Amino acid sequence: MIPLFRSAVAPGAAELVADVVHSGRFGHGPRVEEFERALAERVGHPRLVALNNGTSALHLALHLALRPAGGPEWDGPPGEVLTTPFTFEATNWSILANGLRITWVDVDPATLNMDLDDLANKISPATRAVMVVHWGGCPVDLDRLRRILDDAEAAYGVRPAVIEDCAQAWGAVCHGRPLGNHGNHCAYSFHATKHLSCGTGGMLVLPDEPSLERARRLRFFGIDRDADRVNADYDVPEWGYNFYLNEIGAAIGLANLADVDARVERHRRNAAFYDRELAGVPGLEPTARTPGLESSFWLYPVKVEDRAAFMRKMTAAGITVSVVCRRNDAHGCVTAARTALPGLDAVHERVVNIPVGWWLSDEEREHIVATVRSGW
Repeated sequence: MIPLFRSAVAPGAAELVADVVHSGRFGHGPRVEEFERALAERVGHPRLVALNNGTSALHLALHLALRPAGGPEWDGPPGEVLTTPFTFEATNWSILANGLRITWVDVDPATLNMDLDDLANKISPATRAVMVVHWGGCPVDLDRLRRILDDAEAAYGVRPAVIEDCAQAWGAVCHGRPLGNHGNHCAYSFHATKHLSCGTGGMLVLPDEPSLERARRLRFFGIDRDADRVNADYDVPEWGYNFYLNEIGAAIGLANLADVDARVERHRRNAAFYDRELAGVPGLEPTARTPGLESSFWLYPVKVEDRAAFMRKMTAAGITVSVVCRRNDAHGCVTAARTALPGLDAVHERVVNIPVGWWLSDEEREHIVATVRSGW
């Protein structure tokens, strides 16, 4: 079977991991700090922390954005987070884990990202944050989002925080700037199947220095790593979490960072091939391509008629395809948040993802195209 996902293990990863094993140091240490410096250089942003996974990054981002340091549990009553239901559950469960209320924003059927028109209509004085997901690697238009928030701030006197879920979007670019450089809290995943993998790991990019200092403490139970822990002479002014990345994950990440750009470029070339070769196929519609928004194409979603038949045809041809996620608003734990979402209703039963990754040979992607063109 041609896989939908694969884990990248760059040359040299085993040697770096072996160095960690021989060092006897497995928690946060020099490899993590080296990895953070390399990430900052690659992302083009100096304020970031490496974490144990992307879900921790989302959880910590909300905590940092909405809970003041040294203040009460909440600065005012817990409010709502506007978010998309078309995402992996980790995005939205981090909102619930922070004691916040979900308000669903509809999906743009063309891009599968958040419908920014619906977002503008749903922002209220109770909105504490907006969680945007760059689905499949395709960026949300952050410049337009900024203008919407400008209007909301003028209307209500409060500007909602923005949390970017960049889990699938390493290397994506919005209007000439790589994600992570638009002044928001940006959460990345370095899961085994992502463009950049640590086996499991994550990263949070911070908008200012105070948030960076808090993040460094809160990822390790709220303890300052430079404190005198030998003599237990330290204070925890703000309790935190067990969210830090370990040395083995950092070693794998360092090795994979060396050729991640080449992997992303291969995804883009494969996507361009599909855009060209699948244009006009009856019963199949690609997602929209928006000038200025450069996807990393972690996924290549298409909208098809009779999805079940399409998936059977592809499977029979030895091609792995997947829906990838279920609409989050259908889960029982968020029944109270349900609302009409006509944009999502229009596409949810049609979306399926075909292989687009760096591992595809030219012959395999031609086989995928030929299979799709032959009908289902």
